[in-house]
Amino acid sequence: MKLQTVSDEQKPALNKVKAQTDGSEPTNAEQKSDQQISVPAKDLRKNRFECRECGYVYDPKEGIKKYQISPGTSFLDIDKEKFRCPVCRARYAAYKDIGVKFEPSDGFEDNVVYGFGFNTLPPGQKNVLIFGGLAFAAACFLSLYSLH
Repeated sequence: MKLQTVSDEQKPALNKVKAQTDGSEPTNAEQKSDQQISVPAKDLRKNRFECRECGYVYDPKEGIKKYQISPGTSFLDIDKEKFRCPVCRARYAAYKDIGVKFEPSDGFEDNVVYGFGFNTLPPGQKNVLIFGGLAFAAACFLSLYSLH
């Protein structure tokens, strides 16, 4: 008697044949392996785009008054041929997707009012405070050597 091995690609087909011949139903694991998992598509219309040349960020919630681009206009809806960066005049292709604007997670909005007011700052300003404080502490520590 010779044994044959079954590859992972052949298992779903083998399970279907087995179910047809012996009348048994495939298990949940077998059904899940046959089905493809669908992931919801990401909506790029709300994303912000940043110019790689100068760092200007196009936010669809704000638009660009200079070019009569109304708030709510997605970056993907802007004319690719005519659009130029309002700061450095770079073309449409110079922009990269940086995602949606930071929004606090569920439940965090209630906690923003607590603390010393640092919770209301955007992430960039928090970084300046943290690393600026560390640099100031290091400078104070190093200044102690001048007392010697």
